[in-house]
Amino acid sequence: MTDKRPPCCPPKTQQQLKKNTDTHPEYRCDGVAKIKDFDPKHGEFVKIKIDGGRALVGTNTPKIPDDGESPLRRVTVKSFYIGETTVTNGQFAKFVQETGYVTEAEKFGWSFVFHSQVPKSVGPTQGVPGLPWWRNVAGANWYNILGGNSHDEHWHPDHPVVHISWNDAVAFAKWAGGRLPTEAEWEHAVRGGLGDAKYHWGDDDPNDTDYFPCNIWQGKFPYDNMVADGYERTAPAKSFEPNGYGLYNTLGNVWEWTADDYTIKSLKKSVKEKLAHMDGYKLSKGGSYLCHATYCYRYRIAARSGTSPDTSTPHQGFRMVWDIA
Repeated sequence: MTDKRPPCCPPKTQQQLKKNTDTHPEYRCDGVAKIKDFDPKHGEFVKIKIDGGRALVGTNTPKIPDDGESPLRRVTVKSFYIGETTVTNGQFAKFVQETGYVTEAEKFGWSFVFHSQVPKSVGPTQGVPGLPWWRNVAGANWYNILGGNSHDEHWHPDHPVVHISWNDAVAFAKWAGGRLPTEAEWEHAVRGGLGDAKYHWGDDDPNDTDYFPCNIWQGKFPYDNMVADGYERTAPAKSFEPNGYGLYNTLGNVWEWTADDYTIKSLKKSVKEKLAHMDGYKLSKGGSYLCHATYCYRYRIAARSGTSPDTSTPHQGFRMVWDIA
């Protein structure tokens, strides 16, 4: 198969800034200290132990070969702990409350928002060339997910934190005493003991009508979302059936940053040209609620995506791992 689907994620934020790197204090989330009804339990971590050993990575049946999905190989990983869920809004709020951390989206003063989710109150927005469904929205960040004053309606403590750049995720991980997983650790944990499977539930494909094992797009992307799985945007971090190790939403819902650089071992000219424009990009895994088999068929275990470390979107999150002493 020679699928050359374009990326579903936007370019790096700095490219869109056009060298304007001034910070925007008016968009910082000073109200986080006053989040209504914030329950401290939302800041707690549930860790799952993953035994080390020989881990499977990749696949011998790639769907998007130019992403570097193949071959299937075995690598050795040590035992580690991994978050039961992706990091939630509640957990990130605790981090901000204790440290005063300001995300890159807040510093830049804007972030990317999917076109159909932009509030009417925001007014005209600028699109991304070649990916017009991504809009640059002033004030969009982890606290005001859709920009403007969207916090009260769209921020939920038990949902994945989004609009988090790779740099933000690394800062959070350091505070939490953990780190981001490697690709091998991520796949080893997500397979849940199934071995060479397409998804964490097996090989049965989700569809648009009656099988919804994860939160992805149903309908014709990017303009017709049927929302058949019940979620137009993120679902709670702990929702849908977990994998065999008890991990929730490892596929779909939000992309998950890894510690690895985005690299592809290929001699193809087209791949080399692609990578030449992705220097410094970081690897994300798992796909998101915006993925569909007809456009971004990347909600498979072996699927891969590269994103600039300063980019933030409403479908990008992360999951923590902790070393075992």
